[in-house]
Amino acid sequence: MWTVIYIAPTKNVAERYQQALAEEGILVQLRAIGSSHQANNVSMEILVSESEAEEAHEILTSIIGC
Repeated sequence: MWTVIYIAPTKNVAERYQQALAEEGILVQLRAIGSSHQANNVSMEILVSESEAEEAHEILTSIIGC
């Protein structure tokens, strides 16, 4: 089962986080929120498997600096 761990403000931000998580060995899916015709300006959900959600969230927190 896939779980949303973060909502990125743009596609570019989501892709950066996806790459960082992938480098840590975490499988990531991105899903646009709302209309996809705005391409890079649409918010994106970052999803990971339920079993990796906690680890992925910790990695993102360290990247974002929260």
